[in-house]
Amino acid sequence: MGSAYVIGIDEAGRGALAGPVCVGAVLYPTDFDWREGFALVTKNGKPRLRDSKQLSAQQRDILYEYIMAHGRLKHAAALVEASIIDTIGIVNACHEAASKAIADIGISSSRVSVLLDAGLRVPSRWSQESLVRGDENIPAIAFASIVAKVTRDRYMEEISGDYTAYGFAQNKGYGTNAHFKALQSHGICGIHRRTFLGLQSS
Repeated sequence: MGSAYVIGIDEAGRGALAGPVCVGAVLYPTDFDWREGFALVTKNGKPRLRDSKQLSAQQRDILYEYIMAHGRLKHAAALVEASIIDTIGIVNACHEAASKAIADIGISSSRVSVLLDAGLRVPSRWSQESLVRGDENIPAIAFASIVAKVTRDRYMEEISGDYTAYGFAQNKGYGTNAHFKALQSHGICGIHRRTFLGLQSS
């Protein structure tokens, strides 16, 4: 007999030049109907499973609040900051954030299997499967991608006031033209990933 739950895991911010990477985890009942949530962000036709990058910010917020409020879903998110990314590398930072997020779910590894978007992993005690484009095809991972993306975006919006020159509320730390112009004018700040900009880690 299969598990009554799976945990979906996905990350946000892997390719950003500044700010943390974030991993979201969602404890997801195997009999859960994901269409209920996605119906809230579907105007015409049948609900279609989409990952966070295929949704508008407003749609992500609606689904995030749905996940937060639903009594049958449990979620967690973990951030690993830029200085740690510079020290251990982005791949290891993603794995560390995944380990933190899944621990915060608070369920025994013997009771659940883990489904991760490709490139992620959790400690070996967990039964786990990594899936290419899992965030587009597996509901538990799609939900986790929304948790990760919204958590990280809100963090970048909140911290942007401390680094007003860089427009983090708009670019979320990614390498937009405006962000590169700000780097040329002001140099790096305390939450830039030095190694992503060709600099040695401090």
